[in-house]
Amino acid sequence: MLIGEVAQRSGVSARMLRHYESLGLVRPSGRTSSGYREYSEQDIQRIFHIESLRSLGLSLREIERALHDPGFAPSALVDDLIRQTRERIAAETELLTRLRRIHAADPAGWEDVLQVVALLHALGSAHAGARQRAALSSGDEVPVPVEALVEAALSETEPNVAGALRWALARSGDGGTALLAQGLGSPEPAVRERAVQALAEMPGDEALAQLQDGLEHPDVVVRRHAALALGTRGVAAAVPTLIDMIVAGSNDTDAADALSVLASDTAMADRIAATLVGRLAADTTEAPARGRLTQALAGIPGTKASGALVELSRDPDRAVALTATYLLQLREVR
Repeated sequence: MLIGEVAQRSGVSARMLRHYESLGLVRPSGRTSSGYREYSEQDIQRIFHIESLRSLGLSLREIERALHDPGFAPSALVDDLIRQTRERIAAETELLTRLRRIHAADPAGWEDVLQVVALLHALGSAHAGARQRAALSSGDEVPVPVEALVEAALSETEPNVAGALRWALARSGDGGTALLAQGLGSPEPAVRERAVQALAEMPGDEALAQLQDGLEHPDVVVRRHAALALGTRGVAAAVPTLIDMIVAGSNDTDAADALSVLASDTAMADRIAATLVGRLAADTTEAPARGRLTQALAGIPGTKASGALVELSRDPDRAVALTATYLLQLREVR
C-alpha cells in the first residue's frame, strides 16, 4: 500500500508518516519498482499502535522506547502521565474560573479587564495587606466578581482581611448569599463558621432565611452565630439558642445583648424573662450558669423580669442573690 493510501486509511498525514520514518518509529517494508514507499499490513498496524500511544499523551521519544525496548514497563510512565494530566486539568480549570469571573464583571474595555485581573491576583496574594486592599477597593471602579469574593471570604484566616471581605460582600448586594449558604455544608468547620459570619452581614431576605435555617444546623458554632445575627435583627426564633449560649458561657455577653434587643417588645420581654427563670430553676443548671442567667435579666425590661430578680435576691446561692440585689438597685435608680 502506497503512502497516500496509508494516510487516507490511517488518518495520519503523509508528512507525519515521513517524520515517523525519520525517527525510526515505522519504516515501509518495501519499495515499488518506481521507488515509492510500500507499506505492509504489519506496517499499518504499527502506525495504529503509534497513534494509540500518542492519544495517551506519550511523546514520540517515549513511544519509541515503548515499541523498541522489550523490558520497558509502562506503569511508571502511566503514573507520570496521570500526574501531568491532573496538573494540566487543574491549570485549565483555574484559567476557566478566571475567565468566567472576568466575564461576570462585564468589563467595558481592556482597561477594565486588566483591573479585574489585578484585583483577582491581589485577592490571592500571600500578603494579607494586599488581600485587604483588594477587598476594600472592590467595586470602586470595576467590581470584583461575587464568586471570587465568596471564595476568598471562605478561605481567609486573617481576621482583618476577613472583615474587609465580608464588608465587600455585603456592599455587593445579596448575589453571594447562595454561594455562602453552600459553605454551610462544607466538611471543614472553619469554612462553615466563615460562611455563617459572612451571611450575618449580608442584606436581604434570602440571607435572613439562610440564617433562620442555620438555627437548626448540626454545627453548634453555626447555630450560635446565626442566633446572634437573628437576635440583633429582632427574630424571636433565636431566643432558645441565645439562652443556651448564656448557659454554656459561649459569647454569653453578646447573647445577652441580643436578648435585650429582642426584649424591646413587652410581650417578648416577659417571654424571655420567663424562659430565663425556667433555666435558672432547672436542676441541671450549675452555679456559674445561674450567675450568667441572672446577669442576663439586667437587659430585660418589664415586671416579669423585675419580679424574677426580687425572687433571686433571696436565692440560696449568695453570688446569685447579690447579683440580683445589685440589678434591682440599678432598676430603681433608672
